[in-house]
Amino acid sequence: MVHYILKRLGLLIIVVFGVTIATFVLMNMAPGDQAEMVAMARYGLENLTAGEIENIRISEGLDAPVWVQYIHWLSHVSQGDFGYSLVTGGPVSQEIIARIPATLLLSITSLGFSLVIAIPAGVVSAVKHNSFVDHAARIGAMLGASIPNFWLALLLILLFSVTWGWFPVFGYGTASHIVLPAVTLGAGVAAITTRLIRASMLEVLKQDYIFSARAHGISEKSVIFRHALKNAFIPVITVIGMQLGHLLEGTVIVESIFAWPGLGKLLVDSIYARDYAVIQACVLMFAVFFVLINLLVDLLYIILDPRIRYGRGAG
Repeated sequence: MVHYILKRLGLLIIVVFGVTIATFVLMNMAPGDQAEMVAMARYGLENLTAGEIENIRISEGLDAPVWVQYIHWLSHVSQGDFGYSLVTGGPVSQEIIARIPATLLLSITSLGFSLVIAIPAGVVSAVKHNSFVDHAARIGAMLGASIPNFWLALLLILLFSVTWGWFPVFGYGTASHIVLPAVTLGAGVAAITTRLIRASMLEVLKQDYIFSARAHGISEKSVIFRHALKNAFIPVITVIGMQLGHLLEGTVIVESIFAWPGLGKLLVDSIYARDYAVIQACVLMFAVFFVLINLLVDLLYIILDPRIRYGRGAG
């Protein structure tokens, strides 16, 4: 187990390293002069002189080759220093730390909402196979998976904020502020998870040990929740872990719509301002979260199925 974890951590470091290189190269391939963009964000559009642009270029090291800039950035990141914002001049690490709790809160709440909807819907849909409930759940899942996040967000705002006034349109700080963003993010995940749980449950309910459990007089409730659902959840765990990673990605759009002060909104604001240090730090955080979630999912397999073991021969 320890050997497997160390091996996976080594691979994850390589993945994160590759993501940082790709992001750094793409940012430097973007059109426009980096120094000019930073100067515009820092000093404004009016009366911007060539001297101010050149001072920015030299002070921020933008006159060096790309590979030199990357090595310089990487050497500081390895020491926990993400540098300073090219726009505000403040430490990037402080901005990241201040935004992480809001993003994690939104992602975890959205995942919890999706599971509260998906688990009962998927189980009932499988148990009541080809019934009206099953058809309704399948149609609802199809709609949930088809509606884009940004469009669903606008519909929820129009209905629950503008028309009925139940929830605030934007902001952060109270339970009512998180409802619409969490529903927006969780709806698509709930739809996908519902379909997967239904398919997995249908497969498990056909197994011999389920028929044997029923033949021994075990109650239907115990058969469904103690035997079938536990085994049906093993393939679902992978998708849930991946969906949590995608939830973190989805926050980029949803946080911007609802003005949620998380990493996603910080990333979007930094892209508009061409704040390269903050962009690189945000992408790095998203990459680290995603790969750690994948590792956690693999380890959760052991809890759900003790027959699964990762040894030296594991890939």
